[in-house]
Amino acid sequence: MDQNISVTFPHVLIFFPLLAGLITFLFKKDAAVKSWALFSSIITLIVSLLSLYYANNKTLSGLDFNYEWLKHIGASFSVSLDGMGRILTLLTAISFPIIFVATYKNQYKNAPLFYGLLLLTQAGLMGVFVATDALIFYFFWELAIIPVYFLCSRWGGEKRIQATFKFFIYTFTGSLLMLVGIIYMYLHTTAIHDKAGLLISEHSFSMSYFYAVTLSAPEQNWLFWLFFIAFAVKMPVFPFHTWQPDTYEQSPSAVTMVLSGVMVKMGLLGVIRWLLPMFPLAVAKFDTIVIILSVTGIVYASLLAIRQDDLKRLVAYSSIAHIGLMCATIFTTKQIGLEGVMIQMFNHGINIIGLWIVIELIEKQLGVRKISQLGGVAHKAPTLTIMLVVIAFANIALPLTNAFVGEFMMFSGLFQFSICFAVVALVSIILAAVYTLNMVQKVFYGPSNSLTATMKEISVNEQIALSIVVVAIFLTGIYPQPLFDLTKDTVAEIITRFK
Repeated sequence: MDQNISVTFPHVLIFFPLLAGLITFLFKKDAAVKSWALFSSIITLIVSLLSLYYANNKTLSGLDFNYEWLKHIGASFSVSLDGMGRILTLLTAISFPIIFVATYKNQYKNAPLFYGLLLLTQAGLMGVFVATDALIFYFFWELAIIPVYFLCSRWGGEKRIQATFKFFIYTFTGSLLMLVGIIYMYLHTTAIHDKAGLLISEHSFSMSYFYAVTLSAPEQNWLFWLFFIAFAVKMPVFPFHTWQPDTYEQSPSAVTMVLSGVMVKMGLLGVIRWLLPMFPLAVAKFDTIVIILSVTGIVYASLLAIRQDDLKRLVAYSSIAHIGLMCATIFTTKQIGLEGVMIQMFNHGINIIGLWIVIELIEKQLGVRKISQLGGVAHKAPTLTIMLVVIAFANIALPLTNAFVGEFMMFSGLFQFSICFAVVALVSIILAAVYTLNMVQKVFYGPSNSLTATMKEISVNEQIALSIVVVAIFLTGIYPQPLFDLTKDTVAEIITRFK
């Protein structure tokens, strides 16, 4: 019975939010749809937490599920919860209840459609994080992205059409490039036979078959860039990042939280799970180029963040800098660095969602996001200020906060690869402290003005959402061992395949 329970987790994590999203479209009342969205996201979180418990039960053989879907073309509904999958599905499962609680009082025109699309996005994200079949991976990749197009274009800001169009062009181009690469890899896989030796399919979309394909160095080189560009756009890293600040600025706050906190991890996962094992020769050839791009993006985005007067754009550029550090570390292929990246994917998601919640609460009450128009918020909203200070310290990786351990491990990996790159990347810590603490000082401290004098303390549901973020920051900062336990086996397997 335990085994039957364990194998259901991956597809329950996908199909429950998918079904919940479809049911949401049938609701008529906004209050009911909000409660349903929150309730369904909590159920998904419970399932994710249970998967962690069963994953540590040594009597179980694993958290895998495989069904022959389109067997004559070698496609199966194959999903698995490895260490990285469990971390990212947990991040997804935690993020959505926090987002729904924090924005519970927000009013959206046609709320059933809004929340339904968000739940479909959650289902797509879960599918990407657990897929071990290339066709299924691509299917959920698109399922996660498509609802976001509609969410941004319908509920976004005044310039939402331009921002959404840029987002569409970038992501659609990246998806097409990846599809070309998937088809090429598929056509080079070996045939599938049943136990009796009869031919089932000429080729396979299975990840294990993709790993087994032998490619020449020139083939790996151009295939590497097809996949990397798709993943780089999604993260995003320099110079594929220009869609991100506009999209984050114009999207509804709940959608921005999903994009920045969770969806960017699709690109990081793609590089780790697909790119490194499939194209080791190309990774070894182009690692320096990618690291140069990533480190350039770190410094460039940090300098731009310092210059921003808009809170949303400041956090958007901050996210680019943090993701750039993760991308650079991945291409060092050092074990300590990869473990740090996996831990940091979870921690970055928690921290960045916390920052977006604070910005959302300020804009909702005061109607502005300009740093120059704010000041003295701490006098009127001390609880919000305390929460923000903790999140800000986590954003600059202060010891005892969750980001410290991950960044320490990532910089260790960078130092092992190149002291020069590591030193340049270390500048980002100083720059992050500059723009983060400058934002805290100018927005929350100093004298109040006529606008911020009208600020009120945040409501109970908003305090709950931020409290969960703060607890997660200290919990994983003081005791990160459970995250280490999840990542070590996955990293060891990836490095073995890469070598």
